[in-house]
Amino acid sequence: MYYLNIPNMSVHSVTGGFLIIRERSKVCEWSFFQEQREQSLIKAQIVSKYFSAWANVILATQKRYTKHTQKMAYIDLFAGPGRYDDQSKSTPLLVLETILANPDLASRMVTLFNDKDTANIENLKTTISQLDGIEKLKYAPAFYSEEVGDEIAKMFDDTCIVPTFFFVDPWGYKGLSLNLISSIIKDWGCDCVFFFNYNRVNMVVNNDAIKHHMASLFGDKQLGVVRQECRNKSSEEREMVVVQALCDALRNNGSQYVLPFRFKNDKGTRTSHHLIFLSKSFRGYDIMKEIMYKESSENIGGVASFEYNPRETHFKQGSIFDMLSRPLDDLQDMLLHQYAGNTIDFKQLYEEHSVDKPYIRRNYKEVFKALLEDGKITAVNAKTGFSPRKGTFSDDMRITFGG
Repeated sequence: MYYLNIPNMSVHSVTGGFLIIRERSKVCEWSFFQEQREQSLIKAQIVSKYFSAWANVILATQKRYTKHTQKMAYIDLFAGPGRYDDQSKSTPLLVLETILANPDLASRMVTLFNDKDTANIENLKTTISQLDGIEKLKYAPAFYSEEVGDEIAKMFDDTCIVPTFFFVDPWGYKGLSLNLISSIIKDWGCDCVFFFNYNRVNMVVNNDAIKHHMASLFGDKQLGVVRQECRNKSSEEREMVVVQALCDALRNNGSQYVLPFRFKNDKGTRTSHHLIFLSKSFRGYDIMKEIMYKESSENIGGVASFEYNPRETHFKQGSIFDMLSRPLDDLQDMLLHQYAGNTIDFKQLYEEHSVDKPYIRRNYKEVFKALLEDGKITAVNAKTGFSPRKGTFSDDMRITFGG
């Protein structure tokens, strides 16, 4: 995938899930836990923004087709206590506030929160009960303290699920499996975002003692490929192998569209984890891509990094090469080569070409406006037959490329 190119990373020593800090830099003024909090806030924003967009798409569809189910659901399998240590709201509260702000959602949305830590669930219950207007929900939130594993995956697999947005945010890798993911996105309108703790997986991917956990995540065949290709690789190359293998495994198990978003540590020197979006719908993929674009900490020439890097956010230092680079030239060259001599509608081209590339809709339109001015393409509105006005390019354009 184009945007999985990963800068050099330094090695940090980790033992038993605890970070061993060997030295401290004045550049970094955040503790390990503050770093996690800051990244968690960005993660919660991405998830809650997509939930809002997803819910409105499902709502509009249900209103058009009233004979179909009029319910939808939000399911959080690793919900946590509801607030971070600084009392800022975590994902469950942000999602519920979105629901409560819309009477149509409040009358349709089923919410289910699970966490095997009963203390977390009790805290979450209390926090949710204190939300303004919580009594407006037609369906009271359901709370569970179950271990996420094969039994839950089988339950979802055997059930025809109403349109549901799943958030799967485990601390490590236990409970996260291809079987679980495929079972929760198999039905119409079901999308998922899950937390992939790259650091922990990277440490144990070659450990035979927990091979069964890794096989459940990658699949037996793909795990063998990962183990083989990770040998004698740099940290940068190793991450590309692991994340790409996971994305491939997810696609092979029913996730037509897979979109990763990377989080880096406070120094910007290594990856901490990825947030990975899964859907069978291009529309959902396109919506999430726009959200991740806006949450990216770096944007060069209109092309986002699809990562959150605290260093880029707090110590913005664009290089002279960044300022002079023209990444949209690469997109232009790809399009001219791939579609030479062809006529195609913009919507079709965008849907088939933009997947697994770092470009969003506006990037394509900027390129096509430039190509029109250079006379390398022609375009007419497929509905009206009119050419676009100068400086504009709508979704309804039909494009003809030169030979």
